[in-house]
Amino acid sequence: MARIVVIGAGVGGLATAARLAVSGHEVTVFERSGTVGGKLGRYVRHTPAGSFHFDTGPSLLTLPQVFHDLFEATGAKLDEYLDLTPLDPIVRHVFPGGGPVLDSCADPDEFAARIGVALGDRSAADWQRLWRRAARVWTASHRDILRRTVDSPRDLAALAWRLGDLAAIGPGRTLRGLGRSHLSDPRLRMLLDRYATYTGADPRRAPAALVAVPYAELTFGGWYLRGGLGTLADALLSRCLDLGVTVRTGETVTRIDAAGGRVHGVRLAGVHAPVPADVVVANADALTVYRDLLPHPRRLAALTDRSLAGFVLLLGVRGDSGLAHHTVFFPGDYDAEFDAVFGDPGRGIRARPATDPTVFVTVADDPMVRPAGHEAWFVLVNAARHGTAPDAVDWRRPGLADAYADRILDVLAERGVDVRDRLLFREIRTPADLDAATAAPGGSIYGTAGGLLRPANRGPVHGLWLVGGSSHPGGGLPMVTLSAQIVADEIGPAW
Repeated sequence: MARIVVIGAGVGGLATAARLAVSGHEVTVFERSGTVGGKLGRYVRHTPAGSFHFDTGPSLLTLPQVFHDLFEATGAKLDEYLDLTPLDPIVRHVFPGGGPVLDSCADPDEFAARIGVALGDRSAADWQRLWRRAARVWTASHRDILRRTVDSPRDLAALAWRLGDLAAIGPGRTLRGLGRSHLSDPRLRMLLDRYATYTGADPRRAPAALVAVPYAELTFGGWYLRGGLGTLADALLSRCLDLGVTVRTGETVTRIDAAGGRVHGVRLAGVHAPVPADVVVANADALTVYRDLLPHPRRLAALTDRSLAGFVLLLGVRGDSGLAHHTVFFPGDYDAEFDAVFGDPGRGIRARPATDPTVFVTVADDPMVRPAGHEAWFVLVNAARHGTAPDAVDWRRPGLADAYADRILDVLAERGVDVRDRLLFREIRTPADLDAATAAPGGSIYGTAGGLLRPANRGPVHGLWLVGGSSHPGGGLPMVTLSAQIVADEIGPAW
């Protein structure tokens, strides 16, 4: 039996802790905040009309089999803890200039038919051709990348990809380039581009292999959890406690102790004595690990390409909007949005709030999260990370957050959804707030911007492992959960 310390009680940390506990290890989780879940955050606002409950992080669960596997591996059934509801549409897409909307779904033939009705037969045929390529990318990724450690470019090069896999993955090609070569309708290209943001990246720079992201969502489906996605954190905490994991909230790890090429434990804020450990699993941003907890200049130097962040409004709205569970409102100029969010420091152009951003709205038709006759809106726009560097925005600048919130509400009104006179309240969450709440540097949602090679799960000293959205295989609830499986399998059982 190994003494294992897990730093952080996000989904990755809790999933790893549960798997290791069922394997016979002694596991303790330290979480700096007062609650578990990490970026799977929640907020409740009480009003005379009733209580509004918001997910402040992910709003969609994909690849549900990953979670079924996790719960079964720890001796439970997912359905005993969570109420999964399939979504159709998964996302409603509203394009600039009016015209028909496009509802995505988990049936590829049905979605192609919907594309045909909304955008024409040629667009449907284009999408089906792209989908055949996406299927090959998904198969190769799932087989060779998503369920094993990938520690270096050499590991990627050594994978036994067949020529057809390599042709589909298109090393060196971007997601934008893939869309241009396969999709004649600019609206479909815009839809495809948006999936780069699922990994925090600019589609003009993101690898074409990210076509596997929409394939997973639109093949295996998108799901909502009754009561909100935050109930996943409750379920994972329950599994951990049932399995004997010690979970200590309000405890900040300040350092990982290592000597002689291996870890020996961790240090806690305000506590003189170290906490001994044979293994340390860091469910923290790799930047935080290699800058603060176990300084490692070489690994730190590889983490400069930071992902985008998000600017969020939480709205209490009177009445019924008629919106789908998820609706994305696209801008007239998508490139201008990415130019603003990432800036171009090499040309002296700073990042800035996008004046005409894509707006993603989540409205759950769930009486558990809002009073009767009202809606709880989660509104998200892509944003530059918080900071003072040229590729960041100082979201603490007085008046900026409120002014940008006003602008987002104006943009929604311009796109046909005006709720300004129906608001009971609005709450603002900037990238600076995410940084403060979850220790995600700058509020970057995914750590480094999405690519085929993420920070390795295996640390630079024996006994150190990384899990979570900033490490391999990447961000998003299923990827984070797969990272937990990879690390737990590598650590192995206690006997």
